[in-house]
Amino acid sequence: MYSDMDDDTLMIRTAKGEEAAFRFLVQRWEKGVLAFLIHMLGAVEEAEDLRQDTFVKVYGKAAQYEAQGLFKSWLFRIAGNLARSRLRRRKVLRWVQFETSAHDTPAADEGALAHLEEVEVKSKVRSAVAALPLRQREALVLHRFQGLKYKEVAVAMETTVPGVESLIQRAMAALKVELAGKGDL
Repeated sequence: MYSDMDDDTLMIRTAKGEEAAFRFLVQRWEKGVLAFLIHMLGAVEEAEDLRQDTFVKVYGKAAQYEAQGLFKSWLFRIAGNLARSRLRRRKVLRWVQFETSAHDTPAADEGALAHLEEVEVKSKVRSAVAALPLRQREALVLHRFQGLKYKEVAVAMETTVPGVESLIQRAMAALKVELAGKGDL
């Protein structure tokens, strides 16, 4: 029943007290929100906490939500605001290496070696992304990893489309310089 509904309809039903509609919204978006928060914070446990906080805020603001087809942007704005607030409090940016177990793989064959090289490159890219200024990182993660269009990113970050384009261009240029300097490009 709910799988046929768009996010705006689910939010309208949530605002009317239909908890099943909200549960479906959470199921639909929880993985994407968690992935975004992990990219922003670099800490899985913190990201899991903020994912829950994000959906608590969504539920609390359901009655105020204006159905305009921009739910995804609105959702990621809430998650982004929580992440930025957490980072300001922490004042230390760090990054989690997600695939450390891959380094335990025996290097007996070419496939294992290729896999280790791929993991190493991904690790360097993650580190370079983590080193970006916060707004550039947020724009890049929303666009490249979460698949939001420039307009959706602009709504989520409360900026303009040209502003998003500029942030992403600067982020890509910085990544290119950083990774080229390490011989990864």
